[in-house]
Amino acid sequence: MAKLAYHFEAGGWAMWLILVCLVFAIGFTIERAMYLYKASIDKDEFIAKMQKCITAGDVAGAIKVCSAEHNPLARIVKQGLLKVNRPDAEVQAAMDEAALKELPLIERRTPYLGLLANVGMLCGLFGTVVGLITAFGEVAKADAASKATGLAKGIEEAMNCTAFGLITAVFALLMMGLLNGKTQKIIDDINAATVQVLNLVVGNRSKVDLQNIPAE
Repeated sequence: MAKLAYHFEAGGWAMWLILVCLVFAIGFTIERAMYLYKASIDKDEFIAKMQKCITAGDVAGAIKVCSAEHNPLARIVKQGLLKVNRPDAEVQAAMDEAALKELPLIERRTPYLGLLANVGMLCGLFGTVVGLITAFGEVAKADAASKATGLAKGIEEAMNCTAFGLITAVFALLMMGLLNGKTQKIIDDINAATVQVLNLVVGNRSKVDLQNIPAE
């Protein structure tokens, strides 16, 4: 830790700008990882439960299953099932409307990691330039005995900023890639599941007990 603190201090004030980017990147990563973990669901298991209820005509039971699951897929499907006594187009429209509310919540903030990666890298570049300006300034005005010391100090400041900026950028981009992959999987599961549920509703309409469907 002492060595890390030394390099941070040697990097000059630009290191604080990079640190702000890194802190925000870590914060967004933790928040998104927690949300996406809670939003995840075993699609095949969920569809199996829907199939069991809907093929038996128990749409009310399917709605209860959705209510018990606290994730975007279940909330989207639930809105469609609540419209099961309406035409197929309205069932689809209800799920589409719910998806328009849920999908932005799944995708939000992750793109900021790309922005933070770029800003962190640019702050590191800025610190590098400042360090080099300092180094050459010291060389220009210093006497022969202290030129080497001033040059080394300025270059050290520049290189520390470059390294910290790269670390921040690599971390943010790596986390963005991982979170984007998880986000896309959840969205793909939602798209596939809503189509499967709609097909189950369409294929089993004659079995549905419309009297037991909860009020919207």
